Amino acid sequence: VRLVESGGGSVQAGGSLRLACTVVANNAVINNVRWHRQTPGSQRELVATINPLVGSQGLTTYADSVKGRFIASRGTTNTMYLQMNRLSAEDTGIYYCSAYVTVVGEGWSEFWGQGTQVTVSS
Repeated sequence: VRLVESGGGSVQAGGSLRLACTVVANNAVINNVRWHRQTPGSQRELVATINPLVGSQGLTTYADSVKGRFIASRGTTNTMYLQMNRLSAEDTGIYYCSAYVTVVGEGWSEFWGQGTQVTVSS
């Protein structure tokens, strides 16, 4: 099992980016997906969560700093997304996804993506 992130990049303030987090595994069940960011000089911050097993859209929560701007969602396969809108320079950092994953015959384990850089210029 591994998590592969994509979608980072550079954007001007006010712009948008969409991050993707794909769970690479056969017959995987994914739970409790979290999006974190590491900003320069700060501790890693949890910015959004999605529980894809709840309801048809998943259950989401957001940090106050991104509420109303970021949207966590599930894709049609093993991919989760973080849509980031109205970005500002304070959103610059490395974004990581993590998820609890189980495959047939194994228990739940937490896995992390490799991180993707988001740079917002003012």
